[in-house]
Amino acid sequence: MNNIQFEKRKSIEQVEESNELAPKFDSNGLIPVVTTDFSSGELLMQGYMNEEAFKKTISLGEAVYFSRSRNTLWHKGKTSGLTQKIKEIRIDDDQDCVWLRVDVKGGASCHVGYRSCFYRSIPLDNSSSKVVLKFEEKEKVFDPEEVYKGAPNPTKL
Repeated sequence: MNNIQFEKRKSIEQVEESNELAPKFDSNGLIPVVTTDFSSGELLMQGYMNEEAFKKTISLGEAVYFSRSRNTLWHKGKTSGLTQKIKEIRIDDDQDCVWLRVDVKGGASCHVGYRSCFYRSIPLDNSSSKVVLKFEEKEKVFDPEEVYKGAPNPTKL
């Protein structure tokens, strides 16, 4: 890994108006990340990075996240082969959120098997008190049982 260094946050002007990368990690040492398809703009997933994951993402040119459920670095696609090749990284105005624009090898980003982690919508015209989610993606891109071969599901109850 390259010796990537983040700048210390010194002033609002530096954070908002300079060309210095001075990310703000939360009290758990994490920064939220939204990931979209480079070509279509489709939202694929939302995750988190710690400082090490952010630096590895920059140096590898592939998405590396921090898995809160597994409490470890997670190089996206290392197990499944569904890697996210970075085409562009952006940081928001106060440098506390990252946007990755990626090409996805294998065409999917969701561990459940769908293309996007946002494969369901919440209807806004509910006449009942019970919300029924609507599946926006009808078919899975891959079979998680086959791809992850007995690995524990990262979703925690």
